[in-house]
Amino acid sequence: MKAVLPALARPLLEPRLPGGLDTAWFATPDEAKAMIADADIAWVDMQPTQLVADAIRAAGPKLKWVSTIYAGLDAFPLDVLRDRGATLTNGAGINAVAVAEYAVMGILVAAKRFDTVLRAGDRHEWLRDAPGKVELDGTRALIVGHGTIGRLIGARLAAFGVRVDGVTRSGRDGTLGPDAWRARLGDYDWVVLAAPSTDATKAMIGADELAAMRRDAWLINIARGDMIDEDALLDALHHKRIGGAFLDPTDPEPLPADHRLWDAPNCMISMHLSGRSQTRMFQRGAALFLDNLAAFLEGKPMRNVADLDAGY
Repeated sequence: MKAVLPALARPLLEPRLPGGLDTAWFATPDEAKAMIADADIAWVDMQPTQLVADAIRAAGPKLKWVSTIYAGLDAFPLDVLRDRGATLTNGAGINAVAVAEYAVMGILVAAKRFDTVLRAGDRHEWLRDAPGKVELDGTRALIVGHGTIGRLIGARLAAFGVRVDGVTRSGRDGTLGPDAWRARLGDYDWVVLAAPSTDATKAMIGADELAAMRRDAWLINIARGDMIDEDALLDALHHKRIGGAFLDPTDPEPLPADHRLWDAPNCMISMHLSGRSQTRMFQRGAALFLDNLAAFLEGKPMRNVADLDAGY
């Protein structure tokens, strides 16, 4: 049985791989595409993720399992994997703590307008009053996407005294369902996007949703940039229809230097750094892969098996 694995993770994986596994270590996209042609197992994560999709499309009929440290699967050729009957396991949970902390940071920065404080410091200007005076205690947050990351965000916000409501596709565990949350948008100080990217989530925040938000409410996106209608957001920011936006992802990425979002009022952009704001990504990814490899070889259930029809 052959596995194609990233050379970057070799020191973490090789000492713990089972004997008899034929392992190929790729360091370039071309190597990944060549090696996957006769592979049974593939961990071919690369940046940009289009390179991962290209490698998977180059796979041969033997491919049975693809592993990734990415939680979002919007760039993966799920139709190819589905047609070949391959299993895909994602990295849900690997970056969850770091991303959740980023979301809470965005809310805190928005509440206290610490971006304004930093810019005043850059000008060597001593502020005489606090530019942001919102206390999180007693505010309300809506978390659209109450999965692993969403629940971590909610728990951390609850510790600050924030009342949290989640949104799920099924409305499980007291969360709001997909048809209920839009009518409630005006109830919240913070609207947090933490849902997986699927066809159903594209432009899920548009002109109508932004108009339904409170004029002092902030939109916090730590999911995918294409979940927000960019023109509608720019219009809402320039006309002060919402308090502001904290955007970790954008669409496109990287955001061009002349893009209008950079200069939009009350808009903070954190360059999709949330998942990278840690030192243990590869260690966690390697541990998950090794656990799943043992299960795969023994015919046991693996962790984080993605639903290729749902897209996450």
